[in-house]
Amino acid sequence: MALESITSWEDVPLFDGEQAEAAYWLEHQVDLRLMEAAASAMSEGSESVTITLRMDPRMLARIKRMARSRYLNYQSMMKQWLSERMEKEMRDR
Repeated sequence: MALESITSWEDVPLFDGEQAEAAYWLEHQVDLRLMEAAASAMSEGSESVTITLRMDPRMLARIKRMARSRYLNYQSMMKQWLSERMEKEMRDR
């Protein structure tokens, strides 16, 4: 049985518990390009610029919960989302 590839972190649902997450990952895998993009985003730490972004505290709490459920740093996940959106915008031009 071939595993379904995840090409965007947004495709990974929020799980109710470890059993639901384990069942999901039995049928899914992260696409290699997505993993490489996440790894390269993390390695850009020395080339990063610090910015300030004002955000509704409830939204930030939700983002942090989502990141935690995916075992990611919330800032890295947000950078990945921005990167994915920029790629989409560039493709759609």
